[in-house]
Amino acid sequence: MIKTLFRQMLLTQILSAMTVTLCMLIDNIMIGRFLGVDSMTAYGLATPILLVFAALGSMLSAGIQVMCGKTMGTGDTKSTNGCYSTSVSLTGIIAVVGVLVVIIFTQPICDLLGAGVSNVGAEVSGLTKDYLRGFIIGAPAFMFSLIMVPYMQISGSRTRLVVAVAAMTVADVIFDLLNVLVFHGGTFGMGLASSLSYYVAFFIGVPYFFKKSCIFKFSFSLVSAKNCKYLIKYGVPTLINQISLVLLTFVLNNVLLDVGRNLAVAAYSVISTVGNICYSFSSGIAAVALMLSSILFADGDRTALKTLVRTMTVYAVAICGVVTAVIFAFADPLITLFITNPAAKGIAVKGLRIFVLSLVPCALNTTYKNYYQGVDKEIFTQVISVLQNFALTALSAFLLSRFMGVTGVWTGFICGEGLTLIIICIVVFVRKGFGFTAEKFALLDDDYGVSDDKCFEVSVTDITGVVAASEKAGEFCKKHHRLSKLSTFIALSIEEMAYNIVSHGFDGENDTSHSIDIRLILLDNSCILRIRDNCKGFDPVKYLELHADDEDPTAHIGIRMVMRSVRDARYVNSMGLNNLTLTF
Repeated sequence: MIKTLFRQMLLTQILSAMTVTLCMLIDNIMIGRFLGVDSMTAYGLATPILLVFAALGSMLSAGIQVMCGKTMGTGDTKSTNGCYSTSVSLTGIIAVVGVLVVIIFTQPICDLLGAGVSNVGAEVSGLTKDYLRGFIIGAPAFMFSLIMVPYMQISGSRTRLVVAVAAMTVADVIFDLLNVLVFHGGTFGMGLASSLSYYVAFFIGVPYFFKKSCIFKFSFSLVSAKNCKYLIKYGVPTLINQISLVLLTFVLNNVLLDVGRNLAVAAYSVISTVGNICYSFSSGIAAVALMLSSILFADGDRTALKTLVRTMTVYAVAICGVVTAVIFAFADPLITLFITNPAAKGIAVKGLRIFVLSLVPCALNTTYKNYYQGVDKEIFTQVISVLQNFALTALSAFLLSRFMGVTGVWTGFICGEGLTLIIICIVVFVRKGFGFTAEKFALLDDDYGVSDDKCFEVSVTDITGVVAASEKAGEFCKKHHRLSKLSTFIALSIEEMAYNIVSHGFDGENDTSHSIDIRLILLDNSCILRIRDNCKGFDPVKYLELHADDEDPTAHIGIRMVMRSVRDARYVNSMGLNNLTLTF
């Protein structure tokens, strides 16, 4: 089921990762085609501010994924709603403060970005200020859109996500065309067009959170410093990652101004924008890895985590390998979409072809980094972020630029990503021994979870499989010297609950789209049975509560028997999956 879920989540997560970059891509094309190289340079210089807001939004988004993964993995509804309430409040505060800072300190910010009059001239400096003033209007919608993504993924509202991203893209194209062809609003209009498109995405996504069926409930009473602390703690690795990218962009802009002047910065702006679209694929894979690893780690599911590592590695190499080949082959026409200036175009085409060779190692680094964040290897995650997105790449680009000029800057991306991947491998080999296996790269502590001999796992897709799983589970319990009565009751519970799922959740006998994962863990003083399926949402705990007053003693007798005989029963629906955990 992990492989199937990974595939189902991947497309919407990749599209969600493009929320930021699609608008940047469209703006870059429109600016390059209609407003010229000076405006393109101004846009490139303003990019670090866009990335700062993206960094803060991504920090909260990652914090949500890890925190909700842990709370939902244990069925803690109150803590899940506390995470939701606190994240919404915190996002609102950050957005308002950020807007005020940019509006009040626009000129000092431009000077800090290298867009002062003495560096780039009055024309480019003024254009940079104009773009920032247009963009900042949409910053609140931009940040709220980022935090909506993990909540909608967790709730299984993937179609709404796709619609929101598609509508945002179409709206940005329309608004940009209106700006350059009708209103002639320049770079300010381009920033404003992006702002309006973010509001389009926001107003499509936000109605879900006001529906009765929404699994997240906002309450001011649940907003707390403790929840804020955990959100930031779990999101800090991602914040460090994004800040590293901001610093890298700042450093490379200055290196390029030194070795290639304005044309090189304009070329980097285009390469960066195309690169961000390419990064959306690795970011999407990594985001799925973070969400699933957080939930599975909280669940103590060692086997599923190893399956996740294997699956995410294959997808990272396969998908980003294809992206590399496509971008390399079509670099010339891609750059032509942005730049018509022959000199700038030549620099950008060569740079893009060198840059894309770093995509596969980047995908592996990013995916493993997010996975390690989900399994509580926070320090390792932070180290990878700094090395990958700033230290090694910036150092390589600076040193190589002394000998190779602008080409050395592009080559720095390959060196930075390659060296980071080598360091990850060295750490894994030192801790787990040499070998390229999922078990080693999962990097789980030896005492994590339960040993394989105390865990029974099976997937079933039909009634025959249910009966066989029930019998094997009973035998498994008896083999480990559990009471005969308990072993029989666990077997009956599996048969009853799984039979109901097949009977009411599957679409006929030949349904291959649904399955049930059964996991039984034997502890010293208890047995824990987890039944997970990908059918329509059904909460047997709540169902029994709603029918508690039924007078017919035989009604719902199977569910009654199971629920009344266990020590604890918890149900949670996450990522479109039913998860029922029974403790005997």
